[in-house]
Amino acid sequence: MKNRRKKQRLTLLVLRDAQQSVKQIHLSKPLMIAVPAAAILSISSLIVSLHIQSARTISQLEQQLTLKSLESMKMEVMVTDKEEAIERLNQAIMKLSEEATQTKTQMKKMKELELELQQFIKKHSSSGQETSSLSLDGSPQVGGEYIAVHENEMLHLAEETRDDFEAIQELIKTMESHIPETLHQAAETQTKREGKPALWPTRSKQLTSSFGYRSDPFNGRSAYHAGIDIAGERGDPVFAAGSGTVTTAARSGVRGNYIIIRHPNGLETWYMHLDSLGVQVGEQVKQGEVIGKMGTTGRSTGPHLHFQVVKNNRTVNPLPYIQ
Repeated sequence: MKNRRKKQRLTLLVLRDAQQSVKQIHLSKPLMIAVPAAAILSISSLIVSLHIQSARTISQLEQQLTLKSLESMKMEVMVTDKEEAIERLNQAIMKLSEEATQTKTQMKKMKELELELQQFIKKHSSSGQETSSLSLDGSPQVGGEYIAVHENEMLHLAEETRDDFEAIQELIKTMESHIPETLHQAAETQTKREGKPALWPTRSKQLTSSFGYRSDPFNGRSAYHAGIDIAGERGDPVFAAGSGTVTTAARSGVRGNYIIIRHPNGLETWYMHLDSLGVQVGEQVKQGEVIGKMGTTGRSTGPHLHFQVVKNNRTVNPLPYIQ
């Protein structure tokens, strides 16, 4: 029995130094097996736990990395959207600024046109009142290098554009109050200008008898000639010297076929010895319009037009008006 126990025990010899004695340690066989097994199990469990812990850590890191990646993508999208929005805003501001500049240019040309109207009024009217006034010269040919703009520059441009539109609004208000009166004055001036008998009434420029005293062609006696005589061919057109209203279109023994047109400022023009009449009483005629044909009706020695101007019921020399 003792021998069997001895066989189940193991003896370890421990030699620390050559000069020291050898120590013997007796260990049982089960203990020798249990200790390494426990160590192996402990190491295995440690390895497994470390593996599990590392797997969890890796999983957490992967989740965090995924979240970071998503956040990064979201930030990129937000930045892209912001840049696109800023670019659209910049484009809108630049377009608005361009429209403001074009509008100011157009209004400047309108002012120039109104000034021309005022000059027209002053030139052709004795009483011209001062008013105020107003363009775009757009061209599709454009070019140039690309120069990027920054947000502060666009903000400055937006402020300038707002100021431009405020100035435009003020100009529009001024124009709304002044331009109608200017146009009204221009229309009146144009009417007076066209109504003034200033156009030579025939194609022919052959003057055969002047205004004033002369020798009568029929009896040779001194007589007063109330107009001028312009010779021509029978059937030649006779033109209205100025715009006005036909007050007479008739025939008499002395005047033959004749027309009287009333003009502004108490003026009348008379056209005598016509071959035919082309207008009727009450008709509105324009300056230069054909009103009849030259003839030799009435007290006449040949085809001609007797033309006279009456101002405030008094005959005056026609030449200062139509020369």
